[in-house]
Amino acid sequence: MEYVTIGKILNTFGIKGELKVDVYTDFPEDRFQKGSTVYIGDEYLAFKVAAYREHKGFMLLLLEDNEDINLVEKFKGMYLYKAKGDIKPLQEGQYYFSDLKDLNVFIDDKKIGRVLRVEEGLKNNNLRVLKDEDGKEYLIPFIPVFIKKVDLDKERIDINWIEGLI
Repeated sequence: MEYVTIGKILNTFGIKGELKVDVYTDFPEDRFQKGSTVYIGDEYLAFKVAAYREHKGFMLLLLEDNEDINLVEKFKGMYLYKAKGDIKPLQEGQYYFSDLKDLNVFIDDKKIGRVLRVEEGLKNNNLRVLKDEDGKEYLIPFIPVFIKKVDLDKERIDINWIEGLI
């Protein structure tokens, strides 16, 4: 089964088993819907969502049969996933953040670095790229003026060179 990363468990919240989650999806109401299944950690342990709510920019998630801090503390630092088959397909030109992570970035067939992660912005998302030459990190707006082509099969993103971009 293939999985899509939808968040990272940062900590517990309170004593009733809520988990503080950094959300990695544009569709939290779908991904964390009550009764839906989420998977935790590298072993993809399956849990049903009992409830979720937003609190100060983070998601608080409660798992069925785990309504006690002692049962969920072990999940701190782990990633949350959804089965790819449980998610409706994206439209042409849309990508899951997890699919873009670790792709190589090219300018005119010269590799300049790789994507560390996708960061959400107010108007658009940005690729955080680790540049090969100097080890510095750069933000590249994930918009058509900068992005020429994304090829998931070849694990590469081709970008337009614009003075001052990197």
